[in-house]
Amino acid sequence: MASIGIVLKFGLGMTRRVPLLKYDAYTSQKRTLTKLLTKAQHTYFGKEYNFQKILQYDDRVKVFKEQVPIFDYETIFNEWWRTSLQGEHDVCWPGKVQYFALSSGTSTGSSKYIPVTSAMLKAIQRASVKQIFALANCDLPENFYEKGILMLGGSTSLEFNGIHYAGDLSGITTGRLPFWFQPFYKPGREISRTRNWQDKLDMITREAHNWDIGAICGVPSWFQLLMERIIEYHKVDNIHDIWPNLAVFTHGGIAFDPYRKSFEKLLGKPLVYLETYLASEGFVAYQRFPEAEGMRMLIRNGIFYEFVPFNSENVDEDGNINPNAVSLDINQVDADTDYALLMSTCAGAWRYSIGDVIRFTDIDKKEIKIIGRTKHYLSLCGEHLSVENMNKAIELVSDALNVHIKEFTVCGVPFEGLYGHHWYISVENAVDAELLKEKLDFYLKELNDDYRVERGHALKGIVVDIIPHKLFLGWLKEQGLEGAQIKFPKVLKKQQLDSWLQFISKNTIGA
Repeated sequence: MASIGIVLKFGLGMTRRVPLLKYDAYTSQKRTLTKLLTKAQHTYFGKEYNFQKILQYDDRVKVFKEQVPIFDYETIFNEWWRTSLQGEHDVCWPGKVQYFALSSGTSTGSSKYIPVTSAMLKAIQRASVKQIFALANCDLPENFYEKGILMLGGSTSLEFNGIHYAGDLSGITTGRLPFWFQPFYKPGREISRTRNWQDKLDMITREAHNWDIGAICGVPSWFQLLMERIIEYHKVDNIHDIWPNLAVFTHGGIAFDPYRKSFEKLLGKPLVYLETYLASEGFVAYQRFPEAEGMRMLIRNGIFYEFVPFNSENVDEDGNINPNAVSLDINQVDADTDYALLMSTCAGAWRYSIGDVIRFTDIDKKEIKIIGRTKHYLSLCGEHLSVENMNKAIELVSDALNVHIKEFTVCGVPFEGLYGHHWYISVENAVDAELLKEKLDFYLKELNDDYRVERGHALKGIVVDIIPHKLFLGWLKEQGLEGAQIKFPKVLKKQQLDSWLQFISKNTIGA
């Protein structure tokens, strides 16, 4: 009798042998927008912007952009979502919004309430199945499909105020896992309901040796911390001493490459890496093949996309998209431009700036990679330093000095009457701070011409402080920002910077 592993592998393999249907991306996106407008035409938002009239035009994409303004979180929440949060029906999407995802708020420092409708939950489930099917493109043994999948997510015990439920999107979706997935899911229902993040990590650490894990899913920085705890608690050399069949890591939320060196030292053998782009606002893309440079966009799954060229004409110095910015459709993009992403969704987001900057790695396949956040750029004097530049420079420094860099952040500071960058970096190994600074500066000049030019002019220098990793974790805890989907901001500005400087001063005096 065939094992369940053989059956699952055969079934997933059949999906690989079925050729993908050819379809025009723009036509599919226009149909998606038509469905969204049709569904929401009788909502308060649909009536305000006359969706019924927009639907009468053949070129409804163009008219939609002309009639509906671009929204960021603050504007759409204050003008529309706030009433949904208070229990009002038919605001931006038909019916009552029962769930709200609490985002990490890495840009503003405060939690955001993102509506999650039943339609969006179904769209996320469809996309998740596609991601599971992508395992057929990996060279995995048959017994892999019988192993557990550890998902490091938020609590499934959601907050309920009598009107709506609120929590991490991962907690909302995990609580609605399909029945056939339940036998594979870890850490299981009891641990998943735990609300305290440190308690959850401790419980997973204690139970880890009882599970046969084949795949792990989550944010790289938190999984690295968890694996370190497990290895130390069970007194083993690496994570494969606990989970010998661990073969796949599905990751998202932050760039993995800066963490790769310190992550892989915790392994006993190589893993297959698959990236996913699941935001609180919707499931955007997933990596179909391990060797693919980018993730395949989901363009027929309840989200209509617009692409705003990320330049000074369209985006101000604080990362806000200008009201008159011109957006491009999916048939107008190219591979040499960075784009701020706008989304209109089946959760009632309309021309919504998600805050991410993406780049197309394959135009024909509509594959993308995330290169940063609209607000996580440093350009004090025209250096235009992106998170992508920062991540790559840190990766190169790590390789050049053979050190394990666990976390970093950077801020702009006055320097010699002009400008400078102040880096805070956590390094496991002993390292000369001056040498690290020189290497970091060198690689940033190599990666970014604007940075190189300004280093000879207004950008007078950089400062590097090597600090314990516990300070990064401590600041997150003090801000109430511990959790599965929390990422430490790579660029600190305004209130977050003030809070960080106060925390560092308080916790390093006399150290």
